[in-house]
Amino acid sequence: MIIVLKNATPIEEITRISQELSEIWKVTVEKSIGTHKVVLGLIGDTSTIDKLQVQEFSPWIEQVLRVQQPFKRVSREFRHGEASEVVVPTPNGHVYFGEHHPIVVVAGPCSVENEAMIVETAKRVKAAGAKFLRGGAYKPRTSPYAFQGYGESALDLLAAAREATGLGIITELMDAADLPAVTRVADIIQIGARNMHNFSLLKKVGAQDKPVLLKRGMSATIEEWLMAAEYILASGNPNVIFCERGIRTFDSKYARNTLDLSVIPVLRSLTHLPIMIDPSHGTGRSEYVPSMAMAAIAAGTDALMIEVHPNPAKALSDGPQSLTPEKFDRLVQEMSVIGKVVDRWPTPAFDSLGERHLLLTTTTVKADKP
Repeated sequence: MIIVLKNATPIEEITRISQELSEIWKVTVEKSIGTHKVVLGLIGDTSTIDKLQVQEFSPWIEQVLRVQQPFKRVSREFRHGEASEVVVPTPNGHVYFGEHHPIVVVAGPCSVENEAMIVETAKRVKAAGAKFLRGGAYKPRTSPYAFQGYGESALDLLAAAREATGLGIITELMDAADLPAVTRVADIIQIGARNMHNFSLLKKVGAQDKPVLLKRGMSATIEEWLMAAEYILASGNPNVIFCERGIRTFDSKYARNTLDLSVIPVLRSLTHLPIMIDPSHGTGRSEYVPSMAMAAIAAGTDALMIEVHPNPAKALSDGPQSLTPEKFDRLVQEMSVIGKVVDRWPTPAFDSLGERHLLLTTTTVKADKP
């Protein structure tokens, strides 16, 4: 159940309403401040609460509504139709994810392989306009014999890249035991597709305050995905970003997965939370990434995650879907055309094109040694 308050409701009245509703009906009251409205969400068993009785509780109450969706906090109804934003502090300043902000570009290799590679790749993607570096320290792999990542030592390398560039860091958490180490470095914690249904892990990341990037499970329905996010919000963390990374369908001959771009308008109608698209995992082939990235911008994504590796042929994981830094730079220029048309493109990384060109043409990346 949500209570929509009238404009200019005094803070004292909001506090009084919240406290008394909580005491009378034994529910948790969560306050959501939107652009135009203040909404109070009643969490708990509200089935016996009379809407008319609540309406008469205060003259400052404009409307009382029941949230019809099984996902309550995640539902767009919970914010009376308004979008929320996820604000992430980074060394280069605060970055805003949300439908009323410029598109955020996230880029980097699937796995952290060595310091030279990750630091220089970070410099290249930052020069192209990325705000976050993605890189796996812990890698879930289908085969137990495939490269599993370098673990905590790779987190130290991500920290070095963050120090060198000021980029925010996104990296995956697989095990709750690694949460302290990951939160020490990550600005956003990624929950991968294989762990979308790991409810105990979702509760753990919900109990800490770093934002969470929640990837869609390979065979997950949209409602299952939304309910997974509900676990995180219900545990206390409101800062969740959905990431579509392709789903498993009947045809896997030509692409790794089926990238579900229709999820953008669907999620936009169902949830107030930001949306990211990962065209690299979504297609599994680097030549398909530019088309899907630009299509995602046209469809209304809030962010993009693109894999970039200095030498994809020698990558320890996901080389076939990775762009070289040169191809990524060209893609960003192409994406900017679409982004400007929809009025969602950020300002350039540098005011001086000469400075940017100099960095792009003089950076050398070596990734032969682990």
